[in-house]
Amino acid sequence: MQKVLILTYYWPPAGGPGVQRWLKFVKYLPEFGIEPVLYVPENPSYPIIDDKLVEEIPKGVTVLRKKIREPYRWASLLSKSKTQTISRGMIAKKKQGFLEKILLWVRGNLFIPDARVAWVKPSLDFLGSYLQEQKIGTVITTGPPHSVHLIGLGLKDKLDIRWIADFRDPWTSIGYHEKLRLSKASQQKHKDLERKVLSSADQIVVTSQATRLEFENITSKPIELVTNGYEDNPYTMALDEDFTIAHIGSLLTDRNPTRLWTVLQELVQTNELFAEKLKIQLVGVVGDEVKDSLAEHGLADYVDFKGYLNHQEVLQLQRKAQLLLLLEIDSAQTAGIIPGKLFEYFAAQRPILAIGPNGWEAGIMVQATESGTFLTPEDTTELNTVLLEWFSRYQEKRLVANPKNIEQYHRRQLTETLANIIRWESS
Repeated sequence: MQKVLILTYYWPPAGGPGVQRWLKFVKYLPEFGIEPVLYVPENPSYPIIDDKLVEEIPKGVTVLRKKIREPYRWASLLSKSKTQTISRGMIAKKKQGFLEKILLWVRGNLFIPDARVAWVKPSLDFLGSYLQEQKIGTVITTGPPHSVHLIGLGLKDKLDIRWIADFRDPWTSIGYHEKLRLSKASQQKHKDLERKVLSSADQIVVTSQATRLEFENITSKPIELVTNGYEDNPYTMALDEDFTIAHIGSLLTDRNPTRLWTVLQELVQTNELFAEKLKIQLVGVVGDEVKDSLAEHGLADYVDFKGYLNHQEVLQLQRKAQLLLLLEIDSAQTAGIIPGKLFEYFAAQRPILAIGPNGWEAGIMVQATESGTFLTPEDTTELNTVLLEWFSRYQEKRLVANPKNIEQYHRRQLTETLANIIRWESS
């Protein structure tokens, strides 16, 4: 069985979407002749914890750990809430106080490419010897944080290894990058590091077609698309009696669907039965601006703020909801973003209401799989029509989704694709 070393910052008990991708790859890789060896931080500062995910780590997998020095731990002494928000990449454009501006400037300009950069040198010192002793010839790095890729870069410079760089998100084009208050010199340093990583890795893996096209303009190295995915939802749940519209994940100002709130406001004001049955479920962090917007639209009494739920609870809620809401910032810059939850939405087999920018890759996938409807925020007339149609089906107990051709996104199928990439050798 071929051994590979996988470097990832996010690993259980980390919660959130960042940990799921490689947790599932590690689960299925042995079926395809690949033995994964994990390298993770020993004392990370994770913004979200999900202890239940620890139970999903495959038995017998080797996990190496090395201590990391993280400035977020020190910064939290000044403001824990602001530090956690910045560490998650959830940065509001408005209402930034003096302390937040300072923290953002420090994060953006003193820690390049990110606040985990202090993990690079000790990791290189440790892993250089380990790879030689264990005769491991393939290294995979996954980011963000993109500091992990700098470890791969350093190992590639030192050793005769094959290096695969997996990008779960873009680097310099990611939405929050422009909010980090970067100096021109810092912006250029990010671009230089990005180009160096993309030009030095033997193989690049991305999660969206848009990222592949972006990177093809930077490097001639081979780039493969391996999306995120789903496992079969194991829960059989009775549907909610209410007409529940559920959104999973952080919902901050930039994603605030004000047009949706306007349409829902009109429906509850003009349709007594709709008002009686409507419930909006929001799982995860919800920004104050979003809460204010809901109140301004007269929807505060219809909202159930669930807070953070562990992964098992999320899977159950997805099965119970009448509709699943998928949102993205209305910007050309975000058209290539494919939220990881989309694939679990597929597995839940509930209708998906996707609202995002024109040409949104995730929305197009919703349409292609016949999993729901994709609209832009401007499509308010169509949104009203869709909601009334789905509400009518809900009343008749025939609101269902039968997604087509989603098997390509199953974690096992995706892992087989990854295993073929790992085994590939240039001639």
